[in-house]
Amino acid sequence: MTRIGIAILGAAALAAAAPALAAPAPQDAKAVVAAASKAMGVEGLNSIKLWGSAATYTIGQNNNANGAWPQVNLNDYVRAIDFASGAAKTTAVTYGAPVTGGPAVKADLNQAILPGVAWTRQYDIWLTPWGFLKGAAANGATMTDLTVGGRKMKLVTWNPPIKAATGQPYKVIGLIGPNNIVERVDTWVEHPIFGDMKVEARFSDWRDANGLKYPTTTEQQIDGHPAFELQILGVAPNPTDIAKLVAAPPAAAPPQPPPAQGPASDKLADDVYRIRGAYNALAVGFKDYVVVFEPGPQNEARALAILAETRRLFPGKPIRYGVISHHHSDHTGGLEAVVAEGITIVTPEVNKAYLTRAYSGPRTLVGDALAKSGKKPIIEAMGDKRVFDDGVHSLEIHQIKGLPHADGLVVAWLPKEKLLVYADMFNLPTAAQPVPDPPVVGTQVFVANLERLKIEPERIMSIHTLNPDRLTNMEDIRSSLGLKK
Repeated sequence: MTRIGIAILGAAALAAAAPALAAPAPQDAKAVVAAASKAMGVEGLNSIKLWGSAATYTIGQNNNANGAWPQVNLNDYVRAIDFASGAAKTTAVTYGAPVTGGPAVKADLNQAILPGVAWTRQYDIWLTPWGFLKGAAANGATMTDLTVGGRKMKLVTWNPPIKAATGQPYKVIGLIGPNNIVERVDTWVEHPIFGDMKVEARFSDWRDANGLKYPTTTEQQIDGHPAFELQILGVAPNPTDIAKLVAAPPAAAPPQPPPAQGPASDKLADDVYRIRGAYNALAVGFKDYVVVFEPGPQNEARALAILAETRRLFPGKPIRYGVISHHHSDHTGGLEAVVAEGITIVTPEVNKAYLTRAYSGPRTLVGDALAKSGKKPIIEAMGDKRVFDDGVHSLEIHQIKGLPHADGLVVAWLPKEKLLVYADMFNLPTAAQPVPDPPVVGTQVFVANLERLKIEPERIMSIHTLNPDRLTNMEDIRSSLGLKK
């Protein structure tokens, strides 16, 4: 079995794979951890600085719901960790092309992990091979023998002192090979989409720096896709300036106060309402039910607010369907609240397997509405078009073709009201550059699809608030491409 293929099994699968294993043994674990610490040169290691090149991946923002996360390269990568205090800092340089086109722009990464922060940040320290052994030694690890691919391994488990908001303990599991080297470490963290999200770290291509063993290659995976990669070029154990190296970056300027709260919703037509927010939603009332377009953006609180406002607008009518514009995490970060209500989620076929898997797993660490409800997602897959119609109102959902941003992105079209609702294809250009050069691909695709569908809206509502005082129109969109109506 290759190192990529090594799997750490859950309790039930582990028992099935190795029924003769002895019960976990704390005393055996202590000896195994001590032996590995000695072999890897971790015994006197209190802090470390490492450098190299890396890549991170943006979870939940893949172009296709079933594909890999998009990659962001990190150059001049430097990381310092103080195991004694639980502090760390990472710096790097990256370049990203603006969504409006043009040359890539340099960005400096400067992220700190402060002592005592939530496990969702702290695990970055303890999923290193040295951090895993430090944590195992300090937190009463247990150990089980395991054979993987014909190799005798040690499966070591420990729990950090902090717990999830639900009271559930976090868990860290590591595989130690026959040569006393940590080959893999896994943990689980809470995530609004994936619930108890598993993070897998694998280490290979080991070198020795004056007795300290370090992997030149680190690979992390989330949901079966690469989530982080690191190529270490060098390490410095116990740097004398560790306090400076892990010091938090200067605090950012305090955020501007939020604008005055406007109305929660506004009426766009009979039984048609825009529910306002940084991410807008559209609620359409039919004779016996309500459809919400973009019901679960941002987070659980925003989704609950959208559902509450919809019920206020349509008392006594059930919210039967929720249509998501696309699968990206900022547009589905609160979808768990919608699933918890038993509302059917409508989306193109390409998104069904991803959403079903994401919202069906354990949520013991999250404690959100879906975890409390115990419900499973109801996903209705659509083709190129889905129509809701009761003889009075008609709401058409159309799948956009040829958009690089996301497969399975849809728009909502109300033909009687001549109202279109969309996300992530057009942004109002600045006054300094009313016709972006090069033109925005998303806007070009937007216009091409409306022409293909023979849709000519009089009003266009964006999920992202472009201007809270008005809806946009085709003149705005065509003008941004240098086109005339």
